[in-house]
Amino acid sequence: MIIETLKKSKIFSVLNDEELTSVSSLFQQMKFKNSEYIFMEEDSPDWIYVASHGKVKMVKFSQEGKEVILEIKMPGELFCCAAVLGKRPYPDSAQAMEPVTVIRISRKNLIKILDEYPMLHLEIARYANEKVSDAQEMLRSIALERVDQRIAAMLVKLAEKTGIPDAGYVKIDLPLTRQEIADMVGTTSETCIRAMSKFQKEGIVKSSDKRISIKLDSFKKLLEH
Repeated sequence: MIIETLKKSKIFSVLNDEELTSVSSLFQQMKFKNSEYIFMEEDSPDWIYVASHGKVKMVKFSQEGKEVILEIKMPGELFCCAAVLGKRPYPDSAQAMEPVTVIRISRKNLIKILDEYPMLHLEIARYANEKVSDAQEMLRSIALERVDQRIAAMLVKLAEKTGIPDAGYVKIDLPLTRQEIADMVGTTSETCIRAMSKFQKEGIVKSSDKRISIKLDSFKKLLEH
């Protein structure tokens, strides 16, 4: 499973099969239960993690204890790479959204791999830049867009990331509560419920088995206005 996970990673997938086999021995595999924390904000940055199976949410907590979901990690995605390389405490907490398997590598061994395969430096830089751009886009969205547009943009992003066809809809292959959606776009659960009810009445959203399905084209047109 370690090699298969590395092949899904934007960073490590540039290595060939022989190289992946060599570096895979430096990784450990770990399992976590639903809602279990993989690490907490401000923990020592000793390990870089890669999602292997299941989804993980990156969260921060306000001074009042309110949870804010910053990102959802899918198989192949890294956690807090910049913090580990910069020897800074983890800026977020990582929590399993379902039974999860991850792989991890120590900072010392990651540096060893980077020294051996210099091309990985460029991949890490690209990945870090992508994450910065995503964060800037999220802040811009929260500052400038209406709540229904923020929810629509988030659903489109998740559908493009995890979606599977569902009879004219795209099912977001992720269990999501209205509260979690609200936490991702910086609003209240009540406001999110009203927006989602509006989308359902318009026929562009449906829900079943704790999964949300959306009409992707309809949402993209909504975001154009």
